[in-house]
Amino acid sequence: METHFGKYTKGICPSSTGAKEFVPSSFSPKTGYLYIPAHNTCMDYEGTAVNYIAGTPYLGASVRMYPGPGGYQGEFIAWDVANAKKVWSIKEKDLPVYSGVLTTGGDLAFYGTMDGWFRAVDDRSGKVLWQFKTGSGIVGNPMTFTGPDGKQYVAIYSGVGGWMGATALPSVSTDDPYGALGTVGAMKKIKSMTAPGDLLYVFSN
Repeated sequence: METHFGKYTKGICPSSTGAKEFVPSSFSPKTGYLYIPAHNTCMDYEGTAVNYIAGTPYLGASVRMYPGPGGYQGEFIAWDVANAKKVWSIKEKDLPVYSGVLTTGGDLAFYGTMDGWFRAVDDRSGKVLWQFKTGSGIVGNPMTFTGPDGKQYVAIYSGVGGWMGATALPSVSTDDPYGALGTVGAMKKIKSMTAPGDLLYVFSN
């Protein structure tokens, strides 16, 4: 697909958010798999003239995003690096997967969803072994550490936001599909699925 100034190009997949955004994947040397938080979002795009105003967002384009084909908008993927193939995946129907990923020596992969589920899955089969519903959508990165008591902990920050999460904010209207630099068209359902938040969750077994 080529985009041009003054020309409306439809059906660009993936959208400018990419099939995978900036959030980190994780590689496990035990499995040889790369664990990827992914998007399935498309867009229509037209380059437009823009005036720069300090302190305000600008894009220089008219953009409308929407869910991609296949009946899902997010996917958590285990990718076999050596053989260049997908091993398994977990599809998220309504929202992209926008959290980072943590893999551990205990054969687990941790990730979060934009509607607030924090999950531990078997890193070889993709089976969900444990999940916890947090107070807000997860766009942060799971981490693990050893506490002063010698126990291992896993932590995640819950608080939806970012480009794809902006539609969850009360100040962003879902009436304009071109809003939030084009993401509103893809993210209208998020307001009914989660709300802004700012909590750190820490878990141990």
